[in-house]
Amino acid sequence: MTDLDLARELNRPAPTKIVLLVLDGLGGLPREPGGPTELEAAHTPNLDGLTSHASLGQLIPIRPGITPGSGPAHLALFGYDPVQHRIGRGVLEATGVGLEVHRGDVAARGNFVTLDRAGRIQDRRAGRISTGEAAPLVDQMAAVEIPGARFEVRHVREYRFAVVLRGPGHSANLEDTDPQASEQPPAPVRARTPDAEPAARLFQQWIEASSRLLADHPRANGLTLRGFSTDPDFPRFPDIYGLRAACAAVYPMYRGVASLVGMQILPVSGERPEDEFRTVVQAWPDFDFFFIHIKKTDSRGEDGDFEGKAAEIEAVDAALPSLLAAGPDVLALTGDHSTPSRMRTHSWHPVPLLLWAPATARGLGPTKFGETSCARGDLGTLPSTALMPLLMAHAQRFDKFGA
Repeated sequence: MTDLDLARELNRPAPTKIVLLVLDGLGGLPREPGGPTELEAAHTPNLDGLTSHASLGQLIPIRPGITPGSGPAHLALFGYDPVQHRIGRGVLEATGVGLEVHRGDVAARGNFVTLDRAGRIQDRRAGRISTGEAAPLVDQMAAVEIPGARFEVRHVREYRFAVVLRGPGHSANLEDTDPQASEQPPAPVRARTPDAEPAARLFQQWIEASSRLLADHPRANGLTLRGFSTDPDFPRFPDIYGLRAACAAVYPMYRGVASLVGMQILPVSGERPEDEFRTVVQAWPDFDFFFIHIKKTDSRGEDGDFEGKAAEIEAVDAALPSLLAAGPDVLALTGDHSTPSRMRTHSWHPVPLLLWAPATARGLGPTKFGETSCARGDLGTLPSTALMPLLMAHAQRFDKFGA
């Protein structure tokens, strides 16, 4: 029996509401020895005030020492072992913008890139061209026809798009074309296994036809594809936990991972924390569980912007009273992974966790919510997959195990 089977066996109805608030890349590092992290430097009176009725701890997204991608890190927060339940970036991007991906389809995430005259990548993100500039290019690529194949293409955001090769029977066992470095040409699509050769040929034909359409663009004159994947056919989150589950997220990839496990996606108008919280409050009567994703903490970390990341955390804190006013019974605030601004990338460091449950949490008294207090917290250091059982328990949505 897996942990998911056990959760399915033990879940029971209750009138309680759970909120999982994920600040992407929340964990950080001090800029100098003994200094505060971004979270500790942020002014967070509302979060600090919750600690009196909260448990604190740390989460390990994958395994100790393993740096996670965003997709597997979120799966772990939802209770799925990310090593057992593998997921590709392509299916996340495609699902996030409303392209259904079925078994036998192959989805990929695409980037517009800037190439020099020799075909070498000069900018892997095409100068981060705007959505307004990129969307017409995607429309052109969507009109490309390849004999014996059906492709669907949709814009994601700025320089990113998603492409799906429709099945049946295609293998997604393909190598990325993105070399992950400048001064190199995009790689051809290569099959990892013989059964993927037909899909590799079709994708390569589509890339070559699309590249001819882009050739004269001053910045987005090439493309790369990565994260080839198909529907992973995961167990459904609402079935496992007996929850009516909803997602509020601005970025498509996070809507994608929520959709793949069976959460309902709430349309968000705006990009600030208060906009996402307002969306949740409006949908409050219709759901038991809300996953809320905040992206810009991760973006500022990847930019190396310590103050900017702290400011994004402060924006969440300032908007938090509107969410608390809806009356959650259990609120977990954490990250999917750490993105220290000092490192400018995802890292393996444990992620701080605040689990607020006034009716059931022991509470340690008032303290500052941050990496130091969480490392000393009563929950200790846990795998991220342990979070959902804890939320269910505090929400009194699990039966006793055994006699």
